[in-house]
Amino acid sequence: MRWRRSIRWINALLISSALVGCRTAKPVSYLGDAHLQDYKNKTLAIEYPNVDQPTSEQVVESQRPHTVRDRHNDEVWEMTLMQAVHLAVQNNKLIRTRASNATLLQNPAINPSVYDTAIRESGFLYGNRGVEAALADYDATFTSAITGGNNLNVTNSVSPFNSSGAGFVLNQGTTQFTSALAKTFATGGSVSLNNNWNYLGSNQPNLLFPNAYTSLAQVQFTQPLWAYGGVEYNRIAGPARAGLGGVTGVSQGVAISRINTDISIADFENSVVTMVKDVEDLYWELYLAYRQFAADNANRESALRTWREVKAKMDVGATGGKASDEAQAREFYFQSRANVETAWGRILGAENDFRKQLGLPVNDGRIIRPADNPLEGEYIAQWESILIDGLTRRLELRKQKWQIKSLQLQVKAAENVVNPQLNLVSSYQLNGFGHNLLGPTTGGSNDPSGFYNSSYGALVRGDQTGWNVGMQFAMPLGFRAARAQLHNLELQLVKARAALSAQELDISHELADSIQKIDLAYMTSRTYLDQKIASERRVQAVQAEYDAGVSGATLDLVLRAQASNATAEIAYYTSLINYNKALTELHQRRGTLLENDGINLAEGEWNAAAQQDAVRRAWARSFAFPAKHLTTAPEEHASPVPYPKTDIYPGVNHDWGSDGNEIMDSVPSPTPSGDVTTPDRYDPQPN
Repeated sequence: MRWRRSIRWINALLISSALVGCRTAKPVSYLGDAHLQDYKNKTLAIEYPNVDQPTSEQVVESQRPHTVRDRHNDEVWEMTLMQAVHLAVQNNKLIRTRASNATLLQNPAINPSVYDTAIRESGFLYGNRGVEAALADYDATFTSAITGGNNLNVTNSVSPFNSSGAGFVLNQGTTQFTSALAKTFATGGSVSLNNNWNYLGSNQPNLLFPNAYTSLAQVQFTQPLWAYGGVEYNRIAGPARAGLGGVTGVSQGVAISRINTDISIADFENSVVTMVKDVEDLYWELYLAYRQFAADNANRESALRTWREVKAKMDVGATGGKASDEAQAREFYFQSRANVETAWGRILGAENDFRKQLGLPVNDGRIIRPADNPLEGEYIAQWESILIDGLTRRLELRKQKWQIKSLQLQVKAAENVVNPQLNLVSSYQLNGFGHNLLGPTTGGSNDPSGFYNSSYGALVRGDQTGWNVGMQFAMPLGFRAARAQLHNLELQLVKARAALSAQELDISHELADSIQKIDLAYMTSRTYLDQKIASERRVQAVQAEYDAGVSGATLDLVLRAQASNATAEIAYYTSLINYNKALTELHQRRGTLLENDGINLAEGEWNAAAQQDAVRRAWARSFAFPAKHLTTAPEEHASPVPYPKTDIYPGVNHDWGSDGNEIMDSVPSPTPSGDVTTPDRYDPQPN
């Protein structure tokens, strides 16, 4: 009857739930008329995040920007090139380049920054893990659980204790406690220590104890002997995971994670190189803007002086004071004045771009003026040394070589996976039994009540043991997935090697292009220098003839000579700036730009525990004897110095210091690399 009553209650609940679900909402009436405005205001309004972050000092303390009409008597900041480079490195935590200006505003998450390497190093997601996450696979893991319950169950038997003849109701109370400490080794093997106990309280007849505890202390050890085994495989792919295996990739180990970090370091260094080059280019562009302003201003002063002279002659009716000459001089003056204003605006724009590149405020009461002059001497480039430096120091090649090394290691791990699984499995355990979990044990085995009083006491006695040892074998017939993975990685490796060869070819052409640009810019600068000297002589000659009243010497010729002189001066300094920018581009493509600017990149310091461990190991190696015939297993895949490019010129030797810098370069050449000579001002002789 009890179960029929329960069914009635369940049916009633189901029917009431169905009726509630089918019920429609009642119409609601309000006083007055209104529009549905609150709903629209809430759903269609733009919301803003509640992020309270103080604005940087560079923005808050910035003054009103300079304009062409607003000429402040600001302090002139004579800035050297090295000072500008170091300010940019110091102030820009997010790397600023000309190409990343739009990216920084639209998608700053992908903009290079000083945090990228640390973010990559601390990655934890599968497939994008850092070294710490990869090492976590070998951390010891502790697990524990305890559960309890009770169960009443009618058995298909007659209880001798129930006179009514009803079925026997089995009443059991249970509690389970499990704990385990597991550790994975670098060889792929694993060990686990287990401690479990179970409680069973039952009214079942013919039991030794109605309440009993069984205990277990067990050690288990498993070691892969074929596939997924060995230090080399595990440091590349990481330990094998149940249900995943090697077909999901062999790039989750510590070695690959460290290579990925090295790749991110190369990316960061490359972005710093780009930033430094942009700083140097903007520095010389600002210098050129000042030179253009000076040339236009000198032309304006000359035009003003000429206009005044012609105006004075016209006022007294002297020769050379015609009204047309005065109008032409006046027009030329205002044209030169507009050029000066445009040049000053060019200075302000270049300084604003330069300030942004350096991470400085818009206006701090100073106006930046370059203090260094561009290089005017000839730079003699040595092709052999430049080519070797480019193929050794370029960050793109270092990054690609890390990619090749990563694929080489993954191929080794993939070859390991194309093997059957053969695992050694073993375990040893101590068993315990008693009607109490803890307590003293008395008597012998003929006294069950005392001898099995404590489950842990029986466990400690060690007279109930168990062990097993054996082998497990498994293999997919055909190894299709594993072989497909191996073939795919081999093809990726072939492509990566081909890409490296193509990159080296492109770099050789880039270096050749830089040398050609340097030569062209230097030659044009010498030619424009001669043009500038000739233009100055022309102005002097035409002005003297005009002042002397020589026939055919007109004011138009004087004004044209003055304009040509300003154009020639601007052309000379433009070619000189192009020459210095070409030198900067050569150092960038050669891979020596940061070294020339005194910039060194280094990883952060280790923590205290790592430093102490390193010192301890260093002391141990100090007392060791050299073993020349032993090899490192697994072999090392990194070096503190670049790999010498001895395959280009057989007669070239490179000695590298422990810091990675080249000590000696014995490239035979008639001229030393990078020699600077003073140019000669020469006057071409007429044929």
